[in-house]
Amino acid sequence: MTEQTPLRHPEKAHRPDQASPRKPAWIRVKAPTSAEAAEVRQLMRDKNLHTVCEEAACPNIGECWKHKHATFMILGDTCTRACAFCNVKTGKPGAVDLNEPEHLAESVRSMGLKHVVITSVDRDDLDDGGAFQFVAAIAAVRRLSPGTTVEILTPDFRDKPGAIDRVAQARPDVFNHNLETVPRLYPGIRPGARYFESLRLLQRVKEVEAEIFTKSGIMVGLGEQRAEVLQVMDDLRSAGVDFLTIGQYLQPTVKHAAVERFVTPDEFEEYKTMARAKGFLMVSASPLTRSSHHADRDFEALRAARAAQQQK
Repeated sequence: MTEQTPLRHPEKAHRPDQASPRKPAWIRVKAPTSAEAAEVRQLMRDKNLHTVCEEAACPNIGECWKHKHATFMILGDTCTRACAFCNVKTGKPGAVDLNEPEHLAESVRSMGLKHVVITSVDRDDLDDGGAFQFVAAIAAVRRLSPGTTVEILTPDFRDKPGAIDRVAQARPDVFNHNLETVPRLYPGIRPGARYFESLRLLQRVKEVEAEIFTKSGIMVGLGEQRAEVLQVMDDLRSAGVDFLTIGQYLQPTVKHAAVERFVTPDEFEEYKTMARAKGFLMVSASPLTRSSHHADRDFEALRAARAAQQQK
């Protein structure tokens, strides 16, 4: 893999109303048209729940819903931030549904999930950023479906003292927080966040509950350079992160950041090899890799990798 040429005008990749290059042959997805997907969709409607699968226009929704896997999105469907890569609605959120954790847990039990992923919108309007709802959701799943392992994908809880500790103390099996991109691109791609604060969140989780698996992910194809991706890997390992995901950014609409380029499958394989050499217990890197894609299978592999490491 060779270094990418630095962009002369990196802000161009982040300008709205800019079309992405045509998708290559290796990016192909199926629409969620199966009977199983229809069941999942109806269950979400019946329980008044949201999924990031729908709200963020995940390319893997057809595959996941066919197997009755869904990533639940709590705290409503409206985010207080406007990240340039994200398709979730932005605006003034409504009141928090205090019945949401119970309904979520009932759905987990109904779907027979062995592993559940719970994420949320950013709720900068709340005193603790919505940490209380994560804690309630974890507790509800543990009560109604005690055999289900719980993975959470949280916002950064920026300027919400104590929120990270509170969620970590609820002891999810996996605590995921995505860096999303390299620090140089934060102003255009993730303007409401700060790279080193996100790193500190991941480090803090390990300080509070060392046995929790930590996980983070980035998108590529936004104009980052290879050396920058490798530096992110080093930063994550310094924060004790166990699991890294790397996937291709896909532009949701012309109003979002454009794809600078499509990273080839061979490049993803090289990133995977490098990340493993740096010490991650698990690495998922491919064009269609997403944070919660195959999360149940990956969690089992993650536990096995830790067990093997401890036996050495």
